[in-house]
Amino acid sequence: MLTETRKNKRLQLFIGFIIGLLFGLFLYIGGVTEYNVIIGQLLLTDFTVLKVIMTAIVVGMPGIYIMKGKGLVSLHVRKGSVGSTVIGGLIFGIGFAILGYCPGTVAGAAGHGSMDALFGGIVGILIGTWIFGSLYPALNKKILNRGEFRHMTIPEKFGVNPWFVVIPAVIFIALVLASLEYTGY
Repeated sequence: MLTETRKNKRLQLFIGFIIGLLFGLFLYIGGVTEYNVIIGQLLLTDFTVLKVIMTAIVVGMPGIYIMKGKGLVSLHVRKGSVGSTVIGGLIFGIGFAILGYCPGTVAGAAGHGSMDALFGGIVGILIGTWIFGSLYPALNKKILNRGEFRHMTIPEKFGVNPWFVVIPAVIFIALVLASLEYTGY
């Protein structure tokens, strides 16, 4: 079945579309498409965003490694650089600071009719993409490849079985989530 799916581009697009709709729906149900919830996270008064992200990690991290172990998926880790990390962080941070949404939550908020997300966020993403695309040749030549580092996962970096990282990470995140619930956050 997976081989057939890999060959069928239309099916891949359809599956991606459905997954995107579900992702947006889950963000909406989780409350993280609300501006006040995101600002509450930034002010450390509402930890809904952190809980949603950590829950996704607790489910996704073991899920990916289970599928990898069964040969259903392979990791496509890309090389990075300090330059691209700084530029990407600045772009993300400026957009987040101006609007109070990240790209995923702005799409979810626009999907449920938030005008600031639709006009400020989606239009802002398009304008930002155009600006970055225009500056890309110069950025790529001078900044983006500065301080390159190899593409590797944390388990590869330390030469350990991935489960020696996954299991402690899941336990740590579960403890953080439990403490947030226990303290009323």
